Amino acid sequence: MHQSLSRFQAHIRLLRPPLAPMDLAMPAAAALLAVYAVQGALPPLLPFVIASIGAYCAITSSYVYNDCCDIDVDSIAMPDRPLPSAMLSKREAQLWALFLFLVAAAVALYLNPESFVILLVATLLITIYSAWAKRNTPFSWIFVGLSFGLVPLGVWLALEPAGLLKAGPGLHPAALILAAMIVITDWGFTNCDASRDVDGDKEKGIPTTPATYGIAATARMVAGFWVVGIILSLALGLSANLGWLYLAVAAGAGGWLLLQNRDFVRHPTAKRGEELFYQSANYRAVLFAAIIADVLLRTMLPLGAGL
Repeated sequence: MHQSLSRFQAHIRLLRPPLAPMDLAMPAAAALLAVYAVQGALPPLLPFVIASIGAYCAITSSYVYNDCCDIDVDSIAMPDRPLPSAMLSKREAQLWALFLFLVAAAVALYLNPESFVILLVATLLITIYSAWAKRNTPFSWIFVGLSFGLVPLGVWLALEPAGLLKAGPGLHPAALILAAMIVITDWGFTNCDASRDVDGDKEKGIPTTPATYGIAATARMVAGFWVVGIILSLALGLSANLGWLYLAVAAGAGGWLLLQNRDFVRHPTAKRGEELFYQSANYRAVLFAAIIADVLLRTMLPLGAGL
């Protein structure tokens, strides 16, 4: 019984629970925003729920697969993770990743073939990253950002088809701004993650940007990505006709995150990179929660349009 519970907990840990608020809020926000931006209304409940769950499964499938590819590095930097600690076998983790992907694929096929195509492209990109790019180029983070930027776009198409494979009104500009925001901020997010793993990467000869060019140069690059991403977060609010609630949160939380980035530039250490990694995840969760709250207030309350 105890062993079964431990194995269950190990499967859950592979999903990276500290990132769950961000990973759940992003697809939920994208689903609400898609219908609100196009129709000024809320999406039907069932498509909204299963699109959010499907996207979460797609995201976490990539986490699990990445851990399968990084057992040697994690054994140095994070030996207590389920795979390097042998709580689960690599085969078990691969089957877990496949199961999560199949759930995401089933949801995408059910909602809109366009979303399924996006899922396939995103999965290909993140697979290239985990299986090849990370160990062969310091710019592997490009693949990660492109892959994760496709997630909200896939969710958007699930609720509001672009009309390529299923009748729809065409792609709203806010969808592209949202995708670009995730791509660019994920480049900063991923390089913070790589900064905390720099010792293990150097020992194993993995040429991440921090291992190749140093954490100080990486910190300056990360700050640049977040400046652009925060500007895009404000442009998203304007293009999607969100209210002052979202814009105030986006400006306030964005300003706070820029201060954290400045501190990382001033103190470019692996520990500060790890702190910024989790701070960035929390910023994203707050930003997406603000989208959800803004859309709900503006659609459900009579005075919501004034917010």
